[in-house]
Amino acid sequence: MSVSHIAIEAAPDRREQVLRWRRRSRMIRALRIVLPAAIGLILLFLAGAVAYNALTAQPAQPRETSQPIRLVRPRFVGRDQRGRAFVITAQSATRDPRDYQRVMLDHPALVLDEQGPDPIRLMAAAGVYHEATFQLDLHGGVRLVGSKAAFDTATSLYDTKTGVITGPGPVQGSGSLGEINAKSYAIYDKGNRVIFRGGVHTRFDRK
Repeated sequence: MSVSHIAIEAAPDRREQVLRWRRRSRMIRALRIVLPAAIGLILLFLAGAVAYNALTAQPAQPRETSQPIRLVRPRFVGRDQRGRAFVITAQSATRDPRDYQRVMLDHPALVLDEQGPDPIRLMAAAGVYHEATFQLDLHGGVRLVGSKAAFDTATSLYDTKTGVITGPGPVQGSGSLGEINAKSYAIYDKGNRVIFRGGVHTRFDRK
C-alpha cells in the first residue's frame, strides 16, 4: 500500500506567541499607570480652575439700600376718627430715605366723602404725608373743589384723624353767593362749615 499527498503542518512558532503576550502585558501595565495619572491631572486642573475663579472673581456688589422706595399711582384709603372716608391718590409716592415717616407725593389728590352726595376734592402739584402725625401737607397750586364752592391757595393741611382741612396761606375763590378772599381758612364737617380768617373780603352776587 502506498501513501500519497500527505500534508505536513509546521508547528506554531511558540517564540512569536510569547513575544506578543509580553508586548500586550507591557501595554496593560503602562495603561494601568498612565490612566490613573491622567485622571489625577484632570482633577488637579479642575481644582486649580475653581480656586483661581474663586480668588479672581469680583465680589458681588451689595444692592444700594439708600435708594428710596417708590410707588407708581398709589391709592390710600382711610377713615378719620368719626368714620368719615377719605382717599389719597398721586402720580407717584416716594418714601424719604432720610426720614421714613415722610412720604413725598407727586401731584396728589385728596377726596373726602367720595361716595357721598357732596364730595370735596383737593389737588396740588406736590405733597407730603407725615405718618408720625397722620397729616397730609399739600403745596403748590392747591385747588379745592366742591359742589358749593371752589378755592385756590398756596398750601393746605389735612388731618386724617380729625378730618379738618386748614389753609395757613392766602385763599381766594368763589361760591354760590359770590367771591371771597382771605389770609387763611379752615374746613370742618366735610365742608358743611368753612371759616375764613384775616383780611376777609367778599363780593356777593345778586340772584
